[in-house]
Order: sequence, then C-alpha cells, then structure tokens
Amino acid sequence: MRGQVSKRTIFAFIGPAVFGLAIVGIAPLLYAGWTSLHFFNLIKLRQVKFIGLDNYWTVLTDEVFWQAMGRTFFLLCTALPLQLAFGLGIALVLHKPGLTILKTLARLSLVLPMATTYAVVGLLGQVMFNQKFGVVNQLLGGANINWIGDPTNAFVMIIFWDVWQWTPFVALVLLAGLTMVPGEVEEAARLETKSAWKVLRYVQLPFLLPGLVAVLILRTADTLKLFDMVFTLTRGGPGAATEFISLMIQRVGFRGFDQGLASAQAIILLIITIILAQIYIRVFYKEV
Repeated sequence: MRGQVSKRTIFAFIGPAVFGLAIVGIAPLLYAGWTSLHFFNLIKLRQVKFIGLDNYWTVLTDEVFWQAMGRTFFLLCTALPLQLAFGLGIALVLHKPGLTILKTLARLSLVLPMATTYAVVGLLGQVMFNQKFGVVNQLLGGANINWIGDPTNAFVMIIFWDVWQWTPFVALVLLAGLTMVPGEVEEAARLETKSAWKVLRYVQLPFLLPGLVAVLILRTADTLKLFDMVFTLTRGGPGAATEFISLMIQRVGFRGFDQGLASAQAIILLIITIILAQIYIRVFYKEV
C-alpha cells in the first residue's frame, strides 16, 4: 500500500540506535550483574568462581557502605532543595515580561556552569578555596580557613559547587514549564489576586510538575553517582568525610581490586535510584 513503511526501512532507521544503546548501556549492566554474582578479584583472576548472592549480603551488612550511603543522601537532601529553590526563583524572574535583551543574556549565562565539566569544577574549587592563596579566603579579609582539610568545610564546599553548577539546569527546565502556562489564564489570575504565591500554587505549579519530576529524577541520579568533581576536589577526604557511595565503589573496585563486591554495590545503588524515580513519579507527576 502507498504510504506504508516497510519493517526493513523502520529497522534501518532505529537499528543503529538500538545497537548502540545495547553496546553502551545494556551490555555493561549485564556484565556488572554477572560479576556481582562471582568472586572476581583483578589480582586473583584464576580464582574467579560463582558465589551467588554472597557479595550482596556482604554489602548489605557492611557498616562502611551504609555510612557512605548516608553521606550521599545527606548531600542529596541538602543540595537538591537549594537547587530547586534558587532555580525556581531564577525562573520566575526570567518569566516576568520586559527586559528582553537582559533576559536573553541571562539565559545564555546560565548555560556556562552546566557546560563546565565536573573535573574542571573540582579544579576550580581547589584554586578558589585554597587555604593560603584562594580567592575565597582573600574575600573574607585574608582569613586562614582550611576548606579542603576540614571535614565540615569540605562537605559545605562540595554542596556549594554542586548547587552552583546545576541550579541553572533547574532554572531552565522550570522556565520552560512556565512558558507553557497560557498567557490569558495567567493574566486573569493576576487580575483576580495580587498574591504571587496563589498564582504560583494554583496556576503555574500544575505546568511545572512534569519538569519538576524530570529535575528530581535526573538530579537524584546525578547526585547519587557524583564522582568526578569530588574525586578531583577532595578525593573523598579528609578521612572519609566526603567519600560518597560512588567513590567507595571506585575504591573497592579499582584500589581494592574486588570487582565482584563493587559490582554488587553498583547494582544496589541502581535499584535505589529506580525506586526513588518511581516514588517521584507516583507522588509528584500529574497531567495538566
């Protein structure tokens, strides 16, 4: 029939993408699942053997693993609300009418932190928060604050850089949601009430929810697997103050050479991320 596309044509278009996805995403996941069920130590490759769920039991009963998970969730529960609050504020300011050129420049500037790689952000942190020569201490009147060597300061520094880098992403996503609000509906609401909170709560929020859910899922996944910036900035120190779960997995797998145990930790982290994503969708997502 005319206008009907053959299955061969459909496969020709989507086949390469599916193949690439399988190679890049699915195959490593399957390999990690296989490895997690085996004793697999890089310096004892001749002793590789199937041990079932022993690695998972070791992880779930490991106090150090749950300490690293607790630090990771503390980072998530601290940085994510700040990103949402600042991002929403920026989005609401940019959504106001007028000052078109300034708003365009502001939107362009918001891309810069997101375009900066994690490793570069970590290097910026080392330079700016250096105890002797850092610009931050100079701005504080020549203070001698040890940012990287103090556990609390190092944690605060990581929160600062994560908020700095990803608040623009939240702002742009929420701004896109605000542009979906019908102009006449928003104008009528502003005529009915002078309360900006009521306009946000009853008119704008329903259009923000899809973007909000996307932000929650993406930022939660990114925070749980945050590695590059922290490794470059503090390497998990001082001590284990900033050793988040991703750094612990790297330490176990590539410094302790226990690939089986590290794979089990990674699979558990993936399961936790999926559960959180489902919770976000069930609690927050609503069709407008």
